[in-house]
Amino acid sequence: MENLLKQIESHKSEIAAFSATDANAVEEFRIKYLGTKGLVKAIMGEMKNVAPENKKEAGQLLNEFKLFVENKFDTLKESTANGQQASANAIDLSLPGDTLPIGSRHPVVLMRNRIVSIFQRLGFAVADGPEIEDDWHNFGALNLPEHHPARDMQDTFYIQQNPDWVLRTHTSNVQIREMEKGKLPIRVVIPGRVYRNETVSARSHCFFHQVEGLYIDENVSFADLKQTLYFFVKEMYGKDVKVRFRPSYFPFTEPSAEMDVSCFICGGSGCNICKKTGWVEILGCGMVHPNVLTNCGIDPNKYTGFAFGMGIERPAMLKYGINDIRLFSENDVRFLKQFTSAI
Repeated sequence: MENLLKQIESHKSEIAAFSATDANAVEEFRIKYLGTKGLVKAIMGEMKNVAPENKKEAGQLLNEFKLFVENKFDTLKESTANGQQASANAIDLSLPGDTLPIGSRHPVVLMRNRIVSIFQRLGFAVADGPEIEDDWHNFGALNLPEHHPARDMQDTFYIQQNPDWVLRTHTSNVQIREMEKGKLPIRVVIPGRVYRNETVSARSHCFFHQVEGLYIDENVSFADLKQTLYFFVKEMYGKDVKVRFRPSYFPFTEPSAEMDVSCFICGGSGCNICKKTGWVEILGCGMVHPNVLTNCGIDPNKYTGFAFGMGIERPAMLKYGINDIRLFSENDVRFLKQFTSAI
């Protein structure tokens, strides 16, 4: 009995001092002390050597020892699992932060902001309006009555007919809405997205962006229009750019003109952007037709004005040397990354 007591006390001290840092050490403890050939089972076998009168006391000691070992095993297992979890969740504050990619504005947005800022320096405010428009604001008020042949020039997306609702074919609808307010004089630029039912190619798309301008006041002349656009072109493309005006037709202006600039892509030698002519049409313009003024409640005998409109994609193609309009809407990151430094 005394020998058994000495063994139990000796092993308790050894087991109490045992420590484990990982699951492998815990498993070694289990095999050594609780396995089929482990220490606990070996000591339990000592019962056969205990005198009959001491067996009850010896049995209690052995059961207490077994519980002691099992509790130690559970403690080691729990502490090791918590340590591994804490290690997995630990945050190393000395590590550098995650690198955030540098974003960029879309080239169409860059060009829109550039165009608008030039006209703002001339005193133009910025106006906006709906992209889904009724027939009157998109066509009728602009001197384009029903069945007028000029409507065929616009290849319209109709949303609903009778009455007609369309995806606007130009931002001129906002010009009408501004004139209907009756607050004169008017000097605004109108950027926005427009829609045309056109075949997609390197030069055209089914949707694109425009900036239109409107100036209405007393004694506004075509000379004011030309000088305004000359200033814009020189600021946008530089002092050496060449400009030409060509007579044209728009139902909402009279007289009307197309304005071209020398092609930046080919330098005037001819390419697919300028249709081998060396010139690129960037906008249409003219004096606001008296019928349009009358439709909006403005007296054409007292007030005159000019209007102009340009696509944003085409000037962007000239400015950044882009040879295909489809690149603007393909969302190719390799293309967009080129404009990170252009913000």
